[in-house]
Amino acid sequence: MPARTYIMAGGGTGGHVIPAVAVARELKARGHRPVFVGTHTGFEAKLVPAAGFPLEFIEIGGLNRVGFAQTWRTVRQMPVSFGRCVGILNSYQPAAVFSMGGYAAGPVTLAAWWKGLPIVIMEPNAVPGLANRQIGRYVRRALVSFEETRRYFPAGKSEVTGLPVRPEFFEIPPKPPGEALVILITGGSRGSRTLNNAVREAWPLLREAPFRVSLIHQTGADAYAQIAQEFAACGVDGQATPYIADMAAAFASADVIVCRSGAGAVAEVAAAGKPSILVPFPFAADDHQLKNADQFAQRGAARVVLDREMNGRRLYDEIAKLAADPNQLQRMGENAHVFAKRGAAVRAADVLEEVS
Repeated sequence: MPARTYIMAGGGTGGHVIPAVAVARELKARGHRPVFVGTHTGFEAKLVPAAGFPLEFIEIGGLNRVGFAQTWRTVRQMPVSFGRCVGILNSYQPAAVFSMGGYAAGPVTLAAWWKGLPIVIMEPNAVPGLANRQIGRYVRRALVSFEETRRYFPAGKSEVTGLPVRPEFFEIPPKPPGEALVILITGGSRGSRTLNNAVREAWPLLREAPFRVSLIHQTGADAYAQIAQEFAACGVDGQATPYIADMAAAFASADVIVCRSGAGAVAEVAAAGKPSILVPFPFAADDHQLKNADQFAQRGAARVVLDREMNGRRLYDEIAKLAADPNQLQRMGENAHVFAKRGAAVRAADVLEEVS
């Protein structure tokens, strides 16, 4: 196939940008030219140039779960951003547009629809975000992570591909039971105040528990110094760390993952085949983290604890239930693996070539 240009839309969070970069790398390996469109304030401003791809900037904000001032600002920005995106598409003459959703994708996909360009979206959450819902009826293909999500798109135009996940997660072997139950707690690279507080409250209970545990606690940089000092004196085995560079290795060493339920997190849990305690972030747009977690819970792959209910006692009780039944841990891991899909970036590149 001759080399073509593809516009990559979607930004704001790492969950929007990182999968798009994985697809862009696959396109580049095939000789194509991916060009990103995003904002100065989103994660794309750092991640895309670092990955070696060109990035065109637009000015746009969110519309979902924002206050009146932000909504009005975004409405005022939309015509200018739309015009800017039309100009970008005219300049690059792309063969198709790939969207991960997010507020930065709205003007791009709208301009692509107006110009009649093929649009392929990847929707990693159980319920599509606002941008993907609005453009969904016009897309050539929707690539989703959950079978349930296909109902939001026209019949025959969606398929379950999963989300691009690093190959190392798929290579993690089942972990046999050890003398201690190893619990990995991670609220993402910045940490989670809810999870951090719950772990600290659980230390005295875990210290006196009739079962052994070892904690790997990613605290985030801001909370690390204080938590590390207190953890060293709490009498519970394990380590606190501000950031985990090799998350796949941390997953491999863990028996249970305690984390949020964003698309990237649950995709990694699925690829690794790990049982999990999922604590959905309560302010996620469209409550998509709760809906992601519910999909895992319905399969028997995870325990779900609402953010407002997560504290030291609840965390201890959930861990104690899992520690009492090693067979349940194995079943949960196997059930999580059902959601794992290899080759999502490859399939996305295939689809982009097919529609262009």
